[in-house]
Amino acid sequence: MVIGRTMRSPGTKAARIIDFQVAGGGPKLRGNMPAMQDDLSEAKRTIWTVGHSNHPPERFLDLLKQHRIAVVVDVRSSPFCRYATHFNKQVIQAALEADGLKYLFLGDLIGGRAEGERFYDEKGHVLYGEVARSARFREGIDRLLDGIQTFRVALLCGEEDPTNCHRRRLIGRVLRDQDVTVVHIRGDGRVQSEDELTAEEKFRKTKGQMSLFDMEDSDEWKSTQSVLPKSRPPNSLGPSDGPQSDD
Repeated sequence: MVIGRTMRSPGTKAARIIDFQVAGGGPKLRGNMPAMQDDLSEAKRTIWTVGHSNHPPERFLDLLKQHRIAVVVDVRSSPFCRYATHFNKQVIQAALEADGLKYLFLGDLIGGRAEGERFYDEKGHVLYGEVARSARFREGIDRLLDGIQTFRVALLCGEEDPTNCHRRRLIGRVLRDQDVTVVHIRGDGRVQSEDELTAEEKFRKTKGQMSLFDMEDSDEWKSTQSVLPKSRPPNSLGPSDGPQSDD
């Protein structure tokens, strides 16, 4: 099912692109970090994702440079990290801008923990279908769709492995429904396509055993982990505080 295809008001697109142009208010992009995407026929419909994990700052910046990322869009609901404080919002924003990249926070629009009881089941799992239909989420998606027309954009979350992260299970799924190619930058520098990640996920689930039938994924569209307050520390970020959590 395609979710989030909306009619846009004609006066808003320029404003959303400006959001990316002035993101963070930092310096202009350097020559080796082009804002304009070079392959206009393909890259305009591509978005990257990356998880900061516990990378040292230099390693994280190297990953972005390796893939010529120009704008980092932070999609963490709470942009702080207890175990790697150099990824706290103000710190990582300053580091990115000092290195010629731009930073934009959209965790308030497309973060993994929306505000409102209707977005959660009784066990505290985030109901992604409800989130995807919300006006705030669709606003964030529209801003991404406009931004990738001009910039090479990477979605930033906490988990190195995107398999169960909301940047893939929620944002990535909606973007793919909008005919956007979503690719994941892994900690070792390789780029993993959604097809490759899906095949790897299926292999782990089936332990490599072939089935007589091509089984559809019957999992409900919701977070894999509960986000009830009792299941996480008071200032937890989800994936930024451990690989078992969703944000």
